[in-house]
Amino acid sequence: MLTIEKYGAIDIGSNAVRLLISSIHEEEGQTTRFKKTSLVRVPIRLGADVFKSNKVSEANIARMIDAMQAYQLLMKTHNVISYKACATSAMREAENGKELVALIKEKTGIQIDIIDGKDEAAIIAMTDLHELINRNETYLYVDVGGGSTEFTLYHNGKSITSRSFKLGTVRLLNGLVSENVWNEVESWIHENTSNYSRISLIGSGGNINNIFKNSGKSNGKPLSFLYLSSYYKLLNSLTYEERIWQLNLNQDRADVIVPATRIYLSAMKWSRAREIYVPKIGLSDGIIKSLYNDKLNNR
Repeated sequence: MLTIEKYGAIDIGSNAVRLLISSIHEEEGQTTRFKKTSLVRVPIRLGADVFKSNKVSEANIARMIDAMQAYQLLMKTHNVISYKACATSAMREAENGKELVALIKEKTGIQIDIIDGKDEAAIIAMTDLHELINRNETYLYVDVGGGSTEFTLYHNGKSITSRSFKLGTVRLLNGLVSENVWNEVESWIHENTSNYSRISLIGSGGNINNIFKNSGKSNGKPLSFLYLSSYYKLLNSLTYEERIWQLNLNQDRADVIVPATRIYLSAMKWSRAREIYVPKIGLSDGIIKSLYNDKLNNR
């Protein structure tokens, strides 16, 4: 007998706040299917406040409450049976982060968990990476966000090590990443990948998804280092307005896509990777998977 249940995942990032609603299809004796039903994204850009002043501004507090009220209503109308809301880098560092969590709970009923970089990497690792990963190969998984980037090394189908760095697109745009941070990332990648003769990257995040979509590549096929390098040159040759008009980018994507591409290219260079795979997965997908796993464990 087929059963269908809906789960919700709210990802409160440094650049945008997303709601993913997924339908979980279960049929006895069959592999469970996870089907994306709805994805809503609001570019609140909390990091622009927090990384400069250490606080979420009054204007963005109001926008956060509006967004959470809208998400609560969307989950209600979709008959979502379970949800989880996770906040990452910006909310971790905001002096008024806990106050904002309490205020949102009071105004909307939505409970937000502020998670650290290790938790973020662990949740992302719950996604269906095994479908992409060849068990005999080595991959560096790179998830680029507005406030931080999570790196995870996979070898022979297993997670070897992971690390979160305060290297994010919104921080870079605002000149808030020191050369020391870049050096730390380079050292960590060298140290953890030098023993492997061949490595491929797996990239996640809205920016690399956008680049992949514009490449015209078939799903499952990688982008080459050469392609990403030439695209980075194109991005840098255009003004912000030209990126919006000529590349058909959203306003909140047309600036962050440049530092994001720099991070992916740097990771490829330092790990000696010649290609990058781009599955459509991220923190919100991992949250859905963790909710489903919790349900299985409680049966």
